[in-house]
Amino acid sequence: MLSSGAFDPDAVKAMTAAYEGACAALDLAERTDALTHAIAKMIIERAKRGELDPVRPCEAVLDDLRSKS
Repeated sequence: MLSSGAFDPDAVKAMTAAYEGACAALDLAERTDALTHAIAKMIIERAKRGELDPVRPCEAVLDDLRSKS
């Protein structure tokens, strides 16, 4: 994350990979529903805390969603 609060290109790439991975694991094709928006928000929050490995945020989001169901 840059000091301006924006994400650098590598962070965006990692977040995109985490998002795509989570959506694929949940077999979500529609990217405009509430669940995909929630996934994106969870990944962004993790990235804000410095988690930029695409695998760990993806797995964490999936674990969070599974524990809530």
